[in-house]
Amino acid sequence: MGKRDKKDEPAAPAAPFHNPFAALAGRRDALPAAPVAPPPVARAAEPKGPARAVVRMERKGRGGKEVTVVEHLELPAPQREVWLKALKNALGCGGAVEDDTLVLQGDQRERLPALLEARGVRKVTVG
Repeated sequence: MGKRDKKDEPAAPAAPFHNPFAALAGRRDALPAAPVAPPPVARAAEPKGPARAVVRMERKGRGGKEVTVVEHLELPAPQREVWLKALKNALGCGGAVEDDTLVLQGDQRERLPALLEARGVRKVTVG
C-alpha cells in the first residue's frame, strides 16, 4: 500500500449557510412595538400555618420500629395529605396520615422542627 494522497479540502462558501430569515432583518423597524405589560397585581396575604405542632417519637404498637408523630396541627384532611407529601419528600422517608396526626418513618425529631417552621407553624414542641 502506498501513501494516501491528501484530499483537497472544499472551499468554504461565502456565507455559512442559506438563511431564510435574512430578508426579514431589514423589516425590523416596521414592526409594532411590544405591548406594555400590566403592573403586577398585589396578592392577598397567604394564610398563616397552624399555631402549634407537637413532634414526638414512638415505638409502641409498631413492632419495635421508630416513627415520628406530628400532632395538634389542626389542618383539614386535604391539607394534611399535602403537608405529609411535602415532609416525606424533604426528609426522604415514608409516612402516613392516621386520624389527625402525621406519622413519618424513623426518628425525625432533629430535622422536622425546622421544616415545620418553614411551612408556617409558629410553635413546635419536641417531646
